[in-house]
Amino acid sequence: MGSPPAAEGTRATRIFGTPTELNSLFGEILDWMLAPLLFLWPVSIALTHHVANNIANQPYDQALAENVNVIARQVKVVGGKVVVNFPAPARALLRADQSDTTYYQVLGLRGELVVGDKEIPRPEIPDEFSPDTVLFRDDDIHGEEIRVAYQFVAPQARGLSVLVQVAETRKKREDLASRIISGVILPQFAIIPLAVVLVYLGLTRGIAPLTRLQRRIRQRRPGDLAQINIHGVPEEVRPVIVAFNDMMARFEQNLQGQQRFIANAAHQMRTPLTGLKMQTELAQSETDPQLIRASLQHIAESAERAAHLINQLLTLARAEASHEKMHVFTTVDLENLAREVTQEAVPRALAKGIDLGFEDSGWPLLIDGSPVLLHELMSNLVDNAIKYTLPGGRVTARTRAEDFAIFEVEDNGIGMSEADRELVFERFYRVLGSEADGSGLGLAIVREIAELHRASVQLRPNAAGRGTLAQAVFPRQGVSYPLQPAAAE
Repeated sequence: MGSPPAAEGTRATRIFGTPTELNSLFGEILDWMLAPLLFLWPVSIALTHHVANNIANQPYDQALAENVNVIARQVKVVGGKVVVNFPAPARALLRADQSDTTYYQVLGLRGELVVGDKEIPRPEIPDEFSPDTVLFRDDDIHGEEIRVAYQFVAPQARGLSVLVQVAETRKKREDLASRIISGVILPQFAIIPLAVVLVYLGLTRGIAPLTRLQRRIRQRRPGDLAQINIHGVPEEVRPVIVAFNDMMARFEQNLQGQQRFIANAAHQMRTPLTGLKMQTELAQSETDPQLIRASLQHIAESAERAAHLINQLLTLARAEASHEKMHVFTTVDLENLAREVTQEAVPRALAKGIDLGFEDSGWPLLIDGSPVLLHELMSNLVDNAIKYTLPGGRVTARTRAEDFAIFEVEDNGIGMSEADRELVFERFYRVLGSEADGSGLGLAIVREIAELHRASVQLRPNAAGRGTLAQAVFPRQGVSYPLQPAAAE
């Protein structure tokens, strides 16, 4: 059966078919409802056949038992010899059945045939039996199935007994069982297809709310990120809609953040580009080589600031978009990476006359992370410290091995107020009164990368006096953390 309109864009699975990647909820439910029905139908037929045979056996077994009792009453043991008074009319009446062949047999105390048909097989004598009790069994004569009723009569002291058996073929029984089965099974050929149709219609009506919900979603404008009203939504689908609304809310927040980011980036790019344009115009109007050289120097500085800003913007965008496909996390030795970043910053520190040092923990600090992004985080912290430290100052990068892996950058620079220590992590925020060049993105990038690595980052006053201590705290490999890591003291 095909799917209703609600399943548009998907394909219903066939009954007992292999599920596909894009299967239909309607088809899945229909499969699980019809599959048990189709499985139970042959079981029902087998049970019906068994019950019909038992029902058919009851009246005919009773007739066989009466025949056995009639013959048994004619059996006498006289002088150790079995005598049966069974006149010819009675024998003719016993064989008067027109549907089945009837057999009878009387065996003497030693198993000899006294009267009747020798074709009836002799039964196994049970260890215990009650005289005058009629027993039944299924057997065959010349390959034809028969039903046998038998009784042990006149037991003797040595366990010898007379055996009376009456058997008949099973045609009447099979005919009666067939009529019973036909009366039960034939109506099912009409009931089961009707049940399938009713199930299909019921499922179609049951998923109609999904069809209406689909129409409501498709009718929305492409830019409409408002939450879906859950009024009238089926209870089973409501958690999905609530989760979808939460996802849409997060998506809207991310979209708004990206729009603000683009607007801020465009505003920040306008300043260096405007400076480049002005310096170029000045250089074109100058004739003095010295003034032209000075204008070109300003142009180079403005271009360098613009390039730095663009690189910072790209790094921030890359950090925000980081996932397994873009940055595969591997095992990183934080200590070796910190030493490498510090060595790279030595020329910049020397150019400014700053004493840059590195203190290691003496232990391998293994964490899970992206080496590229972690390098960017450390470089930004070290560059910030160099940038905001006056010539002749001191900057120290260090690693510490505790429950967490800790990277710190300590300087004796200009420092910052308590309010600024949190605000500097916002994009494009600049501390008032600072003369150092900067884009206001360095620490925003640091926080973005730290969050990606489940780490924390903070700025504190330098305990040794003037300056700032920047600290990033990372989870170490092989250590379980029930809570988010708190900043190490």
